[in-house]
Amino acid sequence: MSRLTDLIAQVKTKDPALGFDLEAEFRVLSERRVFGLNFERHRPEAVELPQRPIRKGDKVRILPPRGSTKRGDQRLWRVLRTETAESARVAHLALLDGDETRTVLVDDLVVVAEFRDHIYPGLRSTGRAERGGDKPYHTVINAENYHALQTLLYTNRGKVDCIYLDPPYNTGARDWTYNNDYVDGDDLYRHSKWLAFMERRLLLAKELLNPAESVLIVTIDEKEYLRLGLLLEQIFPEARMQMITTVINPKGTSRPDLFSRVEEYVYFVLLGTAKVPSVRDSTNAGKPVRWRYLRREDLDSVRGSRPRQFYPVFVSPTEGRVVNVGRPLTREEPLDAVRAPEGTVAVFPVREDGLQMEWGLTGPALMKALSAGYVRATPGHPHQPFIISYLTAPNIKKVESGELVVVGVRPDGSKVVVAPEGKMSRPITVWRETSHSAGDYGTKLLNSLLGGRTFPFPKSLYAVEDALRFFVKDKPEAVILDFFAGSGTTAHAVMRLNHQDGGRRQCISITNNEVSADEQTALRKQGLRPGDPDWEARGICDFITKPRIEAAVTGKTPMGDPIKGDYKFTDEFPMAEGFEENVEFFTLTYETLWRVARNRDFTAIAPLLWLRAGAQGCRIDTVPERGWAVADRYGVLMDLDQARPFLNTVADVAGVRIVFVVTDDDRRFQTVCAALPEHVEPVRLYESYLANFEINPGRE
Repeated sequence: MSRLTDLIAQVKTKDPALGFDLEAEFRVLSERRVFGLNFERHRPEAVELPQRPIRKGDKVRILPPRGSTKRGDQRLWRVLRTETAESARVAHLALLDGDETRTVLVDDLVVVAEFRDHIYPGLRSTGRAERGGDKPYHTVINAENYHALQTLLYTNRGKVDCIYLDPPYNTGARDWTYNNDYVDGDDLYRHSKWLAFMERRLLLAKELLNPAESVLIVTIDEKEYLRLGLLLEQIFPEARMQMITTVINPKGTSRPDLFSRVEEYVYFVLLGTAKVPSVRDSTNAGKPVRWRYLRREDLDSVRGSRPRQFYPVFVSPTEGRVVNVGRPLTREEPLDAVRAPEGTVAVFPVREDGLQMEWGLTGPALMKALSAGYVRATPGHPHQPFIISYLTAPNIKKVESGELVVVGVRPDGSKVVVAPEGKMSRPITVWRETSHSAGDYGTKLLNSLLGGRTFPFPKSLYAVEDALRFFVKDKPEAVILDFFAGSGTTAHAVMRLNHQDGGRRQCISITNNEVSADEQTALRKQGLRPGDPDWEARGICDFITKPRIEAAVTGKTPMGDPIKGDYKFTDEFPMAEGFEENVEFFTLTYETLWRVARNRDFTAIAPLLWLRAGAQGCRIDTVPERGWAVADRYGVLMDLDQARPFLNTVADVAGVRIVFVVTDDDRRFQTVCAALPEHVEPVRLYESYLANFEINPGRE
């Protein structure tokens, strides 16, 4: 290693650029694990921003001519200046990695943001659906999810209770892009590209999850489940992780020359105190609770292994009840040495094959349970004429707490104990629920909502609902995030959960407005490009996600017709009733540093402040004329000379939990902080905003 560093140092003296490049590659190789998941992390991703205006200093690509289906020039250029020439706006460009310059029509350029670049995001509202009164708003963000996750680090860091993800499965079918190009099965680096793609986003997701108690849920199929499992273990070494199998297509999906596939997999990554709860089987409601057999069955419990637990139990044959117990027998004492009290028979723990075992309780413990009515005898076999059963101590405690109920007493004096609402049990790792069929309750349900619009492989609504219920059932104000939102199933499932218990959970959904590979070709032949209204209208967010969530809330299809059909399972009612929920739709914008720092982009930043305050109640959307404003959950102070009336109003509005103070003067900021109520969090603008987005880029 030292010899290599010496050689690199020599190269740097002769060719600094080459030396620094070699040093960077050497650093990557030296950090590789001896054991674990190693993969090429590739160059940082880049995203094209077709709706972003062209500005001086921007990084851009030159688009192919309209009507062309060929991939455009992937080189990056810097905009030196723009001007209007002959009634057309043109840009003067310089190649980023070379000496070439060009002059190009602005309409033939697209802004590019690389993931190592600083971004200063804002949000632009594109609509609302409001039926939930004072409930928090669900939010849908149309954006590249890596940049949206960076944005959420400012608004929701450490506050997310559950993340549910249905990422690209990397099947080789051109279902996801890397650096503006669809990845297909012929790409030799498709696995490492997928891992790099996922790792960058999961690292940000980890910072959003509540470290004290939260869960990450990720679905996957056989193409990448092994690599995903290793990646999750490396990113979340402190977590507990389990993978379950779920049947989503009982009829099977054909695989050429292979078995038909009926299932996929779900990883659960549990952080902090998060745990999988027991579930109640309502089909057993009112049925008697199963008692445990007193005789032990494991071969480690043969006679003599526990001297106090081999003794006679005296049973009345005529009444079929346990009367008493005798003293423990030594290993050498024969069974016929025991004399049973008159009217009883002596019962020992003996198997059908004659092997002598031991009882599961000592004699005194059995008599204590007997006196409470929790021991009974039923006919047995020649070696053991009566089977002795008892109610376990945990179940006895449940009777005392009211979870289990005594509904009667048998003739032998034993109590009848039932689970009035069904039996609690541990969930199993193989799910075979009819409700999880993706075809019936994903594709067909989406068709009902959207009136024929299609989306590839939507999840069953009820499968997502069931997965979330384990972890947010007892959190009525949980925050759930899905940054591969696709058709919007996760937000829909959260609304279902709220409908069942009156919860105020909120879902943040992130999806881009990408058009499928096949549709792109057809649209390009028509002379369309990303950013054109007719192109954007066919994107995932505008064509599927947004209309689906609006339909779920309003109960009407995009055409205005009542949705046909009923919701099923757990909570059955007509889909046309909709949900009493609020949702707002946003598009991520890219602002400039100087405009934000000089308070000229407050309108773009305003939704971020509202999100950080909980996305509830009214929003302060514009710079207030009097220099301050207080909403339901937060306040903004811009003119510190108006601090006194601002502070008085904050104290009077009970729901305020956070205030944003715009100032470069730390002394005056601290003065405002000292005067705030203890429960109100102060945040300094725009220092906190700018610092967040200067720290978070360049995580490679």
